[in-house]
Amino acid sequence: MTGTSCDGVDVALVRLSGPLNARRVELVQLASFAFRRRERQRLLAACDAAAISVAELARLNVWLAETIAAAVLGACRQARLAPARLAFIASHGQTIYHQGRPQPFLGRRLACTWQLGEAAVIAARTGVPVISNFRAADVALGGQGAPLVPFVDWLLLRHPRQPRAALNIGGIANLTLLPPDVAPESVCAFDTGPGNMVMDALAAHCSQGRRRWDRDGRAAARGRVLEPLLRRLLADPYYRLRPPKSCGREQFGRAFVARLLAAASRAAGDDLLATAAALTARTIALGLALGPDRRTPWEVVVSGGGLRNATLMRMLAAAAPHCRFRSSADFGILPQAKEALAFALLGDRTFHQLPANLPAATGARRPAILGQIAYPPPR
Repeated sequence: MTGTSCDGVDVALVRLSGPLNARRVELVQLASFAFRRRERQRLLAACDAAAISVAELARLNVWLAETIAAAVLGACRQARLAPARLAFIASHGQTIYHQGRPQPFLGRRLACTWQLGEAAVIAARTGVPVISNFRAADVALGGQGAPLVPFVDWLLLRHPRQPRAALNIGGIANLTLLPPDVAPESVCAFDTGPGNMVMDALAAHCSQGRRRWDRDGRAAARGRVLEPLLRRLLADPYYRLRPPKSCGREQFGRAFVARLLAAASRAAGDDLLATAAALTARTIALGLALGPDRRTPWEVVVSGGGLRNATLMRMLAAAAPHCRFRSSADFGILPQAKEALAFALLGDRTFHQLPANLPAATGARRPAILGQIAYPPPR
């Protein structure tokens, strides 16, 4: 998995067993490989730029595939596991453009999503079949191609009596609402808005590039929330949309941060970070209010890097006091491994020709078998 934050490649080696509709999941190894600063800058430029050369995109597509392949082989070495023992590799790739809602283009209305990381290269370097391009099949059926992890949330976290919500705070924050004993066709899931993305950009800006993020939310804890600015940010039409909905750097990337900085040019950096943390917390709370009852006492299972931001988690508890927030580790899922592990399960569905999208979450007309398979050269 490479996420919206473009920090690096997370590799989860996962052992799957049991029936296909009730898989048992064991995390064998988690390995993370950070991008160098200049590598991350090139990827971010591809995600955020209005115009970038075709040559740059083509090279990044192959470079990222080589990087992912090296990461998988590195994880296998750490686990002392021969790559030949892998049934498949499920690679999400790096999203560089995501337009979930159809827009006019050359006489048609189109939605589209694009992830870099050429699967054929990964297969050739590792000798293992590679499943990739997970989002396209859902988009082809009228869906937004996101979010896809809610199927895994439903598989692993639903409860017969306890209302649960799965919250992942990566670059973008997303929620899966799981009322008691919910059927898959009734799951509500969506992106709530920015997770760490805006905070990370502000941390880099305020430190002249010395920091990638606000570690533990320490700078935000020193600041104060600029309520007038926060009210302006919360007026973004995205938060008023009903699900299904998804978002990315197109809405909350470089241009959004530039507007924020222009609107608060004299604000202290710590205050900007506190305000960005409050934006994430309050928009997640708005999402939690979209259930059948605005004050449903959700047991919120949290994963992703945002869980390590103590200031954000305090703000979140204050914004949704009727909810109980717990780490996904309490449920046997390492927070930093959640999304990589999820794509292992989604790849397993593809490998066995089974659908894995939730049309109620993505807006697709019907279930879809996700992904495409690239096979390695014959031995």
